[in-house]
Amino acid sequence: MAEERVQRRLAAILAADVVGYSRLMNQDEVGTLATLKARRRDVLEPVVAKHKGRVFKVTGDGVLLEFGSAVNAVQCAVDLQHDMAGANTGQPDDRHIVLRIGVNLGDVMVEGGDLYGEGVNIAARLESMAEPGAILVSGTIYDYVKGKTNATFEDLGTQILKNIAEAMRVYRVAGTPRVSIATPAPATDKPSIAVLPFDNLSGDPAQQYFSDGITEDIITELSRFRSLFVIARNSSFQFRDSAIDVRRIGRELHVQYVVEGSVRKAGDRLRISVQLIDCATANHVWSERYDRGLVDVFAVQDEVVHAIVAMLAGQLSIAESEKSRRKRTAHLGAYDCYLRGLEHWRSPGPDADAKSNEWFERALALDPNYVDPLTTLCISEALLAPYSESDDRWDRPLAMATKAVTLDPNNSWSHCALGFVKLCSGRLAEASPHFDTAMRLNPNDPDQIMWCSNYHTYSGNFDIARDMIAEAERLNPLPPSWYGKGKAIAEYGLHHYSVACGLLEGLRNSLHYWEHCYLAACYFRLGKPPNAEREVAEALRLKPNLCIRELALVEPYARQDDLKHLLVPVQMAGLPE
Repeated sequence: MAEERVQRRLAAILAADVVGYSRLMNQDEVGTLATLKARRRDVLEPVVAKHKGRVFKVTGDGVLLEFGSAVNAVQCAVDLQHDMAGANTGQPDDRHIVLRIGVNLGDVMVEGGDLYGEGVNIAARLESMAEPGAILVSGTIYDYVKGKTNATFEDLGTQILKNIAEAMRVYRVAGTPRVSIATPAPATDKPSIAVLPFDNLSGDPAQQYFSDGITEDIITELSRFRSLFVIARNSSFQFRDSAIDVRRIGRELHVQYVVEGSVRKAGDRLRISVQLIDCATANHVWSERYDRGLVDVFAVQDEVVHAIVAMLAGQLSIAESEKSRRKRTAHLGAYDCYLRGLEHWRSPGPDADAKSNEWFERALALDPNYVDPLTTLCISEALLAPYSESDDRWDRPLAMATKAVTLDPNNSWSHCALGFVKLCSGRLAEASPHFDTAMRLNPNDPDQIMWCSNYHTYSGNFDIARDMIAEAERLNPLPPSWYGKGKAIAEYGLHHYSVACGLLEGLRNSLHYWEHCYLAACYFRLGKPPNAEREVAEALRLKPNLCIRELALVEPYARQDDLKHLLVPVQMAGLPE
């Protein structure tokens, strides 16, 4: 019955994002935000209106558009690339705003003004595959528009896209120049490495979660080595299903080495092939194939990590890392459930949290002492706790995080989760040692660095928080949108209201109620009371019982002056006491 109430429609979806957004922001945050606002106003909005499209989602560096016509969507993409290139004329090469675009026609689910479903996901996958300045379209779009537009197309053959059940034909729109983005490499003397998502060779697209899970485990284990610079999963997974030369990947991610691999799972047997490649020459430095029983999956992961580290950083680091190795489950069914939960946790959607938590609960039912799903479930529930009115809303996340640390004191994410829960529940001093331990156990996990930066933000050490966020973005050059939210709060604390406002405006469609309060405070301090009042009204829509007292509990600043810095303008904008 619930399925019958879902509103659906056929739509042409255009997904676009800015290439090298993090680099541009790191070079000049204020200038980049001003340029992006101007491009949206002067280029994007007129072109979209001309082709009768609609913007339904904006992130810090990307936009999703809906069209009722496939022809209009493709023509809009072409005009957008040409007009954006024209707007770059006269600008320094390293300040150009360059887009990559994907277009798809498909069924979408409608929720308010937002759209979800495979029709949207395919457009996003195509966008991530596109080269800078290029446009990729699905075979469905091509079938509708061929002969009806002046655009010509290059057939790229059949491609497999992440989480999409069937392979599909992909075409590149000809005539839009692919742009070479020259970016400086990060300042590091460590061997730098990116692990690309392993190919799923099991013959069943539904097994993609398993190969993704193995890839993510290898990234996690590699990031424990202080002698390596390891690119985050979010950034390396952007190159899934794209036949891009490793030399280009090395340039875009600023790494010296790339790890590629494949996974074939058949019954209780497992075959994993791995290659370590030098990005400068595209030569193989090391390769190996493992044919084992499924029960040996963790042993294979350890062998892969040790071989890579021995090749790049020396045996001493391996010996040191053995002291901090996290515990694994002995129950393969629990591991499988955990990987299925991660697949949903990493994928946006209206019911992603519920589905991921269900799988984590299943994993814990099979192995109650399995720390990884326990920790991830704890973080998921901690993020929902601010919406609760209950006085004991932090009790369950606190109990789960405490249990996780007790079960595995060497798991950095367990310490990070316990620190986060204690921070959010107002126990700032108790949170500090857990964040310190998390950073000592794994200094290279950018998501963890972002969580730990919250401690410094709420302690009033905004400069330290900003430096940590910059380090996280260095490790994750293609970061998820929530990095921008953490950065905005730190920038607000530094009284950089225009920067914070620009970051939050770009993420408007994904803001929580407390982030709307920060945006309201930014507007108020920038002399825009009507805008501030609008954001307070939106915060109250998301949490009708919100008041100044409740907001003070959610924002656990150690110093009263920092808390008042937020509360005073929000109260002036209409939030009741």
